[in-house]
Amino acid sequence: MTPIKPFFLWKHLNKLRWVTLSVVFSMLIFLPYAHLYQTYEAAHAYDLLADSEKQIYDTMETITSPFINDPEEDLDAIKGNTWSGTFFGLQLSDPLAVIGQIFSSLTFYTPFLLTALIPIAFTLVFGRFFCGWICPATFIYELNTNFSAWLRRAGLKTGNRRFDRRVKYLVLGTGLVLSAFSGSVVVASVYPPAIVGREIYYSIALGGFGAGSIFFVGTLMFDLLVARRGFCRYLCPGGALYSILGRFRIFRIQRIVENCNDCEKCNAICEFGLDPLRDSFGQECNNCTACIAICPTDALTFKVQISDAPDKGPGHLGRQYSKNKVGIIEAAA
Repeated sequence: MTPIKPFFLWKHLNKLRWVTLSVVFSMLIFLPYAHLYQTYEAAHAYDLLADSEKQIYDTMETITSPFINDPEEDLDAIKGNTWSGTFFGLQLSDPLAVIGQIFSSLTFYTPFLLTALIPIAFTLVFGRFFCGWICPATFIYELNTNFSAWLRRAGLKTGNRRFDRRVKYLVLGTGLVLSAFSGSVVVASVYPPAIVGREIYYSIALGGFGAGSIFFVGTLMFDLLVARRGFCRYLCPGGALYSILGRFRIFRIQRIVENCNDCEKCNAICEFGLDPLRDSFGQECNNCTACIAICPTDALTFKVQISDAPDKGPGHLGRQYSKNKVGIIEAAA
């Protein structure tokens, strides 16, 4: 049987994903420094700056001067964070930010609503891609998962409990109801990417962390001691919203049963506890491609369709399929 070869670049997408996550996280660090540099430049008082402020000024001037002429204007091309920001004149917002604003104000502000259209469109096509490819908290959570694996190799026990995935939808609904009653966007206080963006800004621009940092560390400990990637799986309100929007995504991972040897590496690597080996991805999949990258027989690929394929049974390169095939031949004889 000639093996079916998936598009060769799929195997390397996980590396690109890590580059993307690293760039997003780096930008969240860069932008507060850029804001400080703009402020110092606008003040026209370099000689009055403290030594530490002069160091920031000089460093940012060195980094940005090859690309910009007027720091006060040109550095405004990229502003904000993954919650809501401007990218070269294009305003983009997390769909949760827009829905949170609608519930907290009990009104529709059309200009703000429009800023979520592109992320929503991408989610309808690619599913929960924000969680796997852009979310700055994912960058930290996956490093935390690697740390957890190191602890297990060292003989220490880490959490691996399972809960009902529907809890996060309850968290989302409760947060939106509380937003409506309180007049503030409550979900932003428990949404990791929003917290990470705020806390990085606070620590750089304001010289200290806020209360959100304590909450975020708590989510890391929950993942480490209670449930693997537990906050994203079971509690994240943004993850709940993206799962709903991406339920019928048209670009999804599928198994090539002819290439599969049932090694289960895809199931082991999946941080969301999905079951690629049984063709079960569902609306929780964020198309991170970790399963594609680890597959030794190139048995996973992308396909355009709005639903997962039904369980195709044992992989054709695995023992169970060979055993079943022999049994069928013997029965026919």
